[in-house]
Amino acid sequence: MSELRFVHLGFGEDAVDYLEAWEKQREVHAARFADEVPDTCLLLEHPPVYTAGRRTEDSERPLDGTPVVDVDRGGKITWHGPGQLVGYPILKLPRPVDVVAHVRRLEEALIRATAELGLETTRVEGRSGVWVLGDPVEERPAFGGLSLDFDPRLNDEEFDPRLSGPEYAPSNAGQRREDRKLAAIGIRVAKGVTMHGFSLNVNPDNTWFDRIVPCGIRDAGVTSLANELGREVTIAEVLPVVERHLRDVLESAEPRPRVIDRTPEPVGAPEGAATA
Repeated sequence: MSELRFVHLGFGEDAVDYLEAWEKQREVHAARFADEVPDTCLLLEHPPVYTAGRRTEDSERPLDGTPVVDVDRGGKITWHGPGQLVGYPILKLPRPVDVVAHVRRLEEALIRATAELGLETTRVEGRSGVWVLGDPVEERPAFGGLSLDFDPRLNDEEFDPRLSGPEYAPSNAGQRREDRKLAAIGIRVAKGVTMHGFSLNVNPDNTWFDRIVPCGIRDAGVTSLANELGREVTIAEVLPVVERHLRDVLESAEPRPRVIDRTPEPVGAPEGAATA
C-alpha cells in the first residue's frame, strides 16, 4: 500500500459531530479514488452518538427512542463517544477487493497496540473486532444464586439485555468474567476505497452500551483499556501507539489480488455458471 498519512480531526472539547465526520470521510474518499491524496486515516473522538449499520434490527436499538444515525457501513448498532478513539482508514485496495483481509489487518494493528499498552487481546471466531477473553463458562460466577444452566441468554430466544438490569448489562461483562469487546470494526468499500473503520474503547462510560444490544451480540459485553488495566488511560497516551501499529501493519502489507481461475468454461455451460 502507499504511505499512510494521519489526520487528527478533533479530540476532547474539539470532538467531531458524527455527521460532520461522515461528510469529511466522503470528501477524502472521493479524493483518494481520484489519487489526489494518499491513503489517509482520520482519527478523532465523537460526542455521544448511536450509529447503526445496515444489518441492525429494531430489537437492538434503544427502547426509549434515543436517536440513532443509520449509516452505510457493515455491522450492526454501536455507540461512539468521549473516551473512545475512532479511526477511519480511507485506503485504496487492490482488485478484486478482499474486505475480510482489510478487517483482519485492522484487528492485527489494534491487537499489537493493546499488547504494547499491557493488555493481551485476541480475535473471536465469527465475530469481528478485538476482544478480551473471559473465563471458561464452567468457571464463571453464578449470579442470583442460579446455575449458569439457567442463563436466559442461552435458552431464551426472546431474552433482551436492555430489559434485564445490571446483572446482564454489557458494561458489566468483566464482572461476570465473560468475553468482552474492546474494539469494534465496521467498514464499507466503495469503488475499491475503504470507509468507516474502528472504535477503540480507551476510557469511556461503557454504560452507554447498556441501552442497546451492542453489535447485535447478546451473550458477551464491552470493556475498555482503563477497565482492563486498572488504571487511568487517556486518548493522548494511546494515540501514538495506535498510529505506529496501523502504519506498520497497513504500510508493510502486500495485499495481492486473489487468484482468479481463468479455466475456460465447459462447452454448453450456462452463462455465468461456476464450475467446480
